[in-house]
Amino acid sequence: MIINETELKKLFTKAYGTVAPSREDWEALYSKDVKFIDPTQAKTGIDAYIKAQEGLINRCDDVYLETHAIAINRDVAFVEWTMGLKIKGLEFIYPGTTRLVLDEIGMVKEHRDYFDFCSGTFGSVPVLGSFFRWLYKRFVD
Repeated sequence: MIINETELKKLFTKAYGTVAPSREDWEALYSKDVKFIDPTQAKTGIDAYIKAQEGLINRCDDVYLETHAIAINRDVAFVEWTMGLKIKGLEFIYPGTTRLVLDEIGMVKEHRDYFDFCSGTFGSVPVLGSFFRWLYKRFVD
């Protein structure tokens, strides 16, 4: 199957309280040798990728993913999204983008997520949030 906007939207959309994409959903569009990188980890292979996705879901009380925009240009696709994680009564929000590189038959061979893990995780925590905002300001000003 050649990846298209409809298929990507299915993978990158999940409301709170709904089921995440299945192994079969990922395997239909991802290469067996897919390389996955995000701000917290790097994995190689479809089994490691799925295990990473399941690990995130299992660590959280609930997860949502909302797709905002998708662009596909030959063998590269970008998905702009917002992810929400509910953990122990707190909600963490991460706006981000995924870059997908497709192989010669249109399967995802590279998946890289770009998002600010620190601000999303620690930004709303009283003491840590103030520290991270101060630290970021030091680098931006």
